[in-house]
Amino acid sequence: MKRCCKPKHAPSPHPLSSVGFSHQKHAHKNRLDATSVTRGNPYMHTRKKALQALLQERRALIDPTTHGLTRPTGSGRRAPGLSQQQVDFLTNRAIGTYHRLESGIYKHPPSDLLQAVAQLLSLTEQEWVALYRYARAEDPPAPLYPQSGHQVPGVWQTAVDGITHMAYVTDASWGLLACNAQFAELFPDRKAPDNTMRWMLWDGREHLNDWATAWAPFVLPQLQAALAARPDDPILQAIERDVHADPELHALYTQGSTGYIHPDGDERPIRHAVLGDGWVTMCAAQPMAAPGARLVILVFHAGPERAHARTPMLRAR
Repeated sequence: MKRCCKPKHAPSPHPLSSVGFSHQKHAHKNRLDATSVTRGNPYMHTRKKALQALLQERRALIDPTTHGLTRPTGSGRRAPGLSQQQVDFLTNRAIGTYHRLESGIYKHPPSDLLQAVAQLLSLTEQEWVALYRYARAEDPPAPLYPQSGHQVPGVWQTAVDGITHMAYVTDASWGLLACNAQFAELFPDRKAPDNTMRWMLWDGREHLNDWATAWAPFVLPQLQAALAARPDDPILQAIERDVHADPELHALYTQGSTGYIHPDGDERPIRHAVLGDGWVTMCAAQPMAAPGARLVILVFHAGPERAHARTPMLRAR
């Protein structure tokens, strides 16, 4: 009677197969983990489903051949786009990492993993924010792409034209993208500056009343905060170099940040080219499609006195 001999080494699955041995081995455990994560928490369940839908939809749109890969052959269901293990390979992660993320069982996945996946799947900035919120329940610390925040939809020009107060939109480096005629009238030649940060720090000093106390100490921390989020931005870097070359600004810049990162709700003295001396109350917001860009509305009040001793707050009824 012949004895049956088992092979010494079982064949290994292809590292980029859509369902490898290690994936099958842990699939049941992962399903149990996913159930335990969301059991009794409807919000967590909703977040998990939204995360799955976003990643599955975007993954299906990526052709493996664009990365030098092919769809695995063999039995089993073959979804379009990259396989989960191909995502692991392309992001240089251990097999099963992406499966944990997409299935919603990866508790607090690291930021660098989310960034690598988002860039591989060519997410938009809005989708990047959604991914971060679904995966970590917080907003991302920085935009996904360096060029984000330097352009806004063209309808913003129409929008600011329709605002009766002075209004303008800048990009993440304070480059002027759009403004209305009321804002242009603020300047002696009715020509708005190309970069509002530079204007506030240098060219506009004679128009910004009490510049050394009411403007510069609050403008410079905004530059510091912008550079913290975009350290490689060449325009911001150039502005910072010029700040250090200016003795007065250098002293203010290096004395320590006040933590002041936006002017929303502030009231400051200004000299309007047409209306004379007065105060502007600033309303600042961010266009959602352009992280780092700014919409600023300036409500002007003529005269030597502030319009408000303290800007009142609005609350929902």
